[in-house]
Amino acid sequence: MRRVRDRIDREFAQPLDVEGLARGVHISAGHLSRSFMAAYGESPYQYLMTRRIERAMTLLRTTDLPVSDICFAVGYGSVGTFTTRFSELVGVAPTAYRESGAVPLPGMPGCIVRQISRPVRNQEARPDPDA
Repeated sequence: MRRVRDRIDREFAQPLDVEGLARGVHISAGHLSRSFMAAYGESPYQYLMTRRIERAMTLLRTTDLPVSDICFAVGYGSVGTFTTRFSELVGVAPTAYRESGAVPLPGMPGCIVRQISRPVRNQEARPDPDA
């Protein structure tokens, strides 16, 4: 499963599908999906989409590239699909994310930035500390 995860991390901007990933490790697509879910808590497809959105968040924070260029750079073929998926996982549209000043604190280590900026799956709200 680690090889599949590493391949997704490396090739997230390329067209990837579960069948192709499974062929790469010589197992069936169903077995890959079940094993990946057991190991990482999400399907290979969900993991791929999360990686793409995380990379898009980084590009939105660190570059002035247009949203459409970022969309294609992270592997989406449609700006509409990208915007919808980004909004589902992050809670705001890409332009709103950029405009909200989504800049980490200066000097914050990259590992911490990745952890606190990781997209939330299935529109799950982050726990409200005041509740």
